[in-house]
Amino acid sequence: MSTTIQQQYASSFSAASNKTSLWKKFISWCEGQEKNRLGWLAGAVAGHGCVLTILTMAAIIFSGNHFIFWPFAIAAMGACLVVNLAALPTKITIPVFFISVLIDMVIIASCMVIGFNIGGTYI
Repeated sequence: MSTTIQQQYASSFSAASNKTSLWKKFISWCEGQEKNRLGWLAGAVAGHGCVLTILTMAAIIFSGNHFIFWPFAIAAMGACLVVNLAALPTKITIPVFFISVLIDMVIIASCMVIGFNIGGTYI
C-alpha cells in the first residue's frame, strides 16, 4: 500500500542525443559541393550521357529490346540533363544524378538477368 500513497521518482538524467539522419548528412555534403558545381555538371552530362546511357541502351538492345526498359532509360537521362541545364543547386543535382545512375544500373542488371542475345537485334 505504500506504493499507492508514496510515488517514487527515478533521479537519473539522460541527455537527449541529436542523431542526424543519413539523408541529412548526404544533403549537407551535397550543399558543400556547390564549389564543385561545374565538375558535377561535366561528370553528369559527359559521364552519364555519353557513357552510361550508351551502355544502358546497348544492354536493352542486346537483351531482346524489351520496350519496358526504354522509358526508364530515357527518363533517367532526361532528369539528369534537365536539372543540370536548369542550373539547380547541387543539393538537387547530385541526388538526381545518383538516382539516375542507380536506375541505369538496375536496367543493365535486369538485362543481364534476361540474357544477351544478338538475335534480338536483327530485323
